[in-house]
Amino acid sequence: MEYMKEKPTPSVNFILCCQCGTHIEPNPTNTCVSCLRTQVDITEGIPKQGVLYFCRNCERYLQPPSHWVNASLESRELLSVCLKKLKAGLSKVHLVDAGFVWTEPHSQRIKVKLSVQKEVLNSAMLQQVFVVEFVVNNQMCDDCHRVEAKDFWRAVVQLRQKTDHKKTFYYLEQLILKHKAHAHTVNIKPLYDGLDFYYAHKNDARKLVDFLETVVPCKYNIAQELVTHDPHNNTFTYKHTFSVAIVPICKDNVVCLPQKLAQSLGNINPICVCNKVTQAIHIIDPNTLQVAEISGALFYRWPFSSLCSPKQLVEFMVMQVDFIPEKEQSKRHFPVSNKHVLADVWVARMTNAGLSDQQHFCRTFLGHLLSAGDVVLGFDFTNANINNRELENIKPEKVPDVVIVRKVFGDKTQRNKKRRWKLRHLHEETASNDRDYNDFLEDLEEDANYRQGVNIYKDNSKIAVDADDTDDEDLPQISLQEMLDDLHIEEDATGGEGAEMIE
Repeated sequence: MEYMKEKPTPSVNFILCCQCGTHIEPNPTNTCVSCLRTQVDITEGIPKQGVLYFCRNCERYLQPPSHWVNASLESRELLSVCLKKLKAGLSKVHLVDAGFVWTEPHSQRIKVKLSVQKEVLNSAMLQQVFVVEFVVNNQMCDDCHRVEAKDFWRAVVQLRQKTDHKKTFYYLEQLILKHKAHAHTVNIKPLYDGLDFYYAHKNDARKLVDFLETVVPCKYNIAQELVTHDPHNNTFTYKHTFSVAIVPICKDNVVCLPQKLAQSLGNINPICVCNKVTQAIHIIDPNTLQVAEISGALFYRWPFSSLCSPKQLVEFMVMQVDFIPEKEQSKRHFPVSNKHVLADVWVARMTNAGLSDQQHFCRTFLGHLLSAGDVVLGFDFTNANINNRELENIKPEKVPDVVIVRKVFGDKTQRNKKRRWKLRHLHEETASNDRDYNDFLEDLEEDANYRQGVNIYKDNSKIAVDADDTDDEDLPQISLQEMLDDLHIEEDATGGEGAEMIE
């Protein structure tokens, strides 16, 4: 029987280091690692210190020559930026490993631990580990420079509304704030009839125009101006202008529709009242409660204007209210409003000397709000001098004496004092205490559906004062549950622009 012999394990021979005499395994240099490192430094030519430039506004790092990179601490992107700073020195060695060494976040220092290999004497491979320290310096990038300068722009959106009353414009301002559609703006300049939004890129301006088309009926035109032209590489630089015009119709306007437009809306009565402006113009016939919506395209196909401005509305005292039963109303083959009640009303005009002796009979859609002794605002056709082509085509017997627009709830001064909420604004100059803005605030209080698209904030100073005040409970008010807590952001955290956004 044969027995298999085990192979003898090769014995490892040790030699003495030629420098220090330490027992080591044989290698091409016959030198230990410690002595070899004293003679050869493979990290020579690799800088042990560097500088990183960081923009505090946009939180990006500079990657030479002019590219800025978004990178968080100890991320792959930041490690890539650091290694590219050492690209010239690392080209002579083989990079084995790289990683971050923890430092205090506020120390403005970033340390990177590197492991490199390189052939040295007699083709021996030497590996060495070392740390490179980067100092973070603050430097504003070009994009942030342009934003802070407030005079650089490549696209502008000119938002305009040619009307005496700005209710639609005030409502649009709140929609822009709620949906943050004004993001990436370089500057916002208020004007008499609108706002100008400046952008550094055309695509950002296009996004705002697309948003405006979805929330209000409007139209826009595009123009461009040549700024620079490089004939060598055939490149052009333009400034783009988007001119957006909002329909000149606001809430509580009395309008006279063109005949073709009235026929396309189900033969609605041409004289109507605009009760809301959202994605379309919402009108209601005060004689039949018929409602219709006019889109922006339909409006500009058959344009019309308002018969009166809010300053021309007159106060009337309601003398008698007679509700019209549904049986006596005409057969409804058209959409009607379920929120309003049709009623016949006798009103007398209020003057400085008291009530006028002459009373007017009219039909209104506000029967659910009115009772004898109430005060309403209406348009008096009998004492008005109107130059309107569409109104001239209507027979005089079909023109009402008075069109009631809205009910007056209490004194405006008292309502302003008891208002416990406030709104934010795109610019300080857009905030106003004039009649138009106060009417818009009253509309928000009176219509719950109208204020669904608006962020309403608590006014803590007035809430503390009026906490125990229970007078005027009949006035329309906004409950505390519908209000948001106002955030007070310090200027140090947001800068001057952030402070401007909070009223």
